[in-house]
Amino acid sequence: MNIARHVERGRRLYPERPALVFEDRTISYARLDELAARAANALGGLGIREEDRVALLLPNIPAFVYAYLGILKLGAIAVSLNVMLKTKELAFFLGDSGARIVITTEDLARRIPAGELSHLEHVLLAEGGRDGAPRLETLMDRAAPIARAGKLDANRAAAIVYTSGTTGLPLGVTLSHGNVVSNIRAKTRYTGMRPEDRVLLFVPMFHCFGQNAVLNSVLNTGATAVLMREFSLDGVLEAISRHGVTMFFGVPTTYILLLECASPEELRSVRYYFSAAATMPREVARRWRATCGVAIHEGYGLTETSPFASYNHETEYRLGSIGTPIEGVEMKIVDVDDGRDLPDGEIGEIAVRGPNVMLGYWNRPEETRRAIVEGWFHTGDLGHFDGDGYFFLVDRLKDMINVAGLKVYPAEVEDVLYGHAGVSEAAVIGAEDAVTGERVEARVVARPGHAVSEEALLAHCRREIASYKVPSRVEFVASLPKNATGKVLRRMLR
Repeated sequence: MNIARHVERGRRLYPERPALVFEDRTISYARLDELAARAANALGGLGIREEDRVALLLPNIPAFVYAYLGILKLGAIAVSLNVMLKTKELAFFLGDSGARIVITTEDLARRIPAGELSHLEHVLLAEGGRDGAPRLETLMDRAAPIARAGKLDANRAAAIVYTSGTTGLPLGVTLSHGNVVSNIRAKTRYTGMRPEDRVLLFVPMFHCFGQNAVLNSVLNTGATAVLMREFSLDGVLEAISRHGVTMFFGVPTTYILLLECASPEELRSVRYYFSAAATMPREVARRWRATCGVAIHEGYGLTETSPFASYNHETEYRLGSIGTPIEGVEMKIVDVDDGRDLPDGEIGEIAVRGPNVMLGYWNRPEETRRAIVEGWFHTGDLGHFDGDGYFFLVDRLKDMINVAGLKVYPAEVEDVLYGHAGVSEAAVIGAEDAVTGERVEARVVARPGHAVSEEALLAHCRREIASYKVPSRVEFVASLPKNATGKVLRRMLR
């Protein structure tokens, strides 16, 4: 088994069909497989072998796709990194994964602390090019154009996608070839994706949603991915019109903006809409159906479930539900204290079991044992199900903050705040936001004798962490509520 066999099948069956459309460039299935093969051979020439890690610090550009596929062909492991990460964060992720090579752009390469990472052998540029900097394209031009995807066991690791754990420590979710292949087969079946579809892809490919639910599903179907480097409302509308987009995958924020700024006429080519990565507000779903005459299909899942776990079917659509488990996957609700199964109607933690559940957290056996119990992955999300087996998401058991589908862990932001001399105590919480779902807010107790302002703390955060993690507001308070052991009670702040 190998995920990359889908592009090889495309090359064999429909070589001239467009696989990718990016700006003014179209890449056929034959050309994409050739580029992936050249990338595989170029990386192999640098000594990359099975199970070696190669990191991708790239926006949504074609190089992400063919480099990712080349890594998989070799049987190596693709490590996806958020392009908003800063130097300190990248040092952790690259160190934790043990990546031997990073493929990135000239601008992003400046953030990589290569000198601090003894295992990092090469930083290859896929876009831009400083004098003397090694370029992936140059190595690919010298490499052979043929490379067959290696035959691997279904449980062989294919990708590491980082998420935050219950302790706030980022965890590398390790997905196997079997995880991803089972998930993309389900995705294409449930969404009704067809070879003639043109699928808009602006959600980040470094995220499991963009990587598996969209990109790999498109390639598995033989459809066309219309790539956007990043989301912009004008860019989305122009791409839909110019390329005849038929399927649209987004997050709730994008649908809110489209309702406010776009007309149904501008979206007329789109036959199917899907939303994930954050809870869709019921009012938005109602307004969309009333305005556009079609439902926004919703799914539920996590990086740890590859990500597809349940689907709210159009034939039995239920407003506010995350649907029923996809074929081959089981879901249940368990008591958060003793783990016993709960009946319909009772709120507890959602647990998932099936071929979509990750191998585990990279180099974190204890966290893996806590998360996966007898094959059941405990999601940390609270929910319930009805008598017909439809599940409903209620809240998160964890303190994770979900900013437009991007997860922020309070402890990480608090650690940055504590790094400022003017901070005595800090607590970070999520606050409801009409556009992004949630926003990050901080409550800070100032250190006596130190002059500190909200502006100074925000500037400090911007230097240390990705922009979506930076608090939108800092409120100074006299004290923080705590329990008897001294633990800050975030629920009281919320």
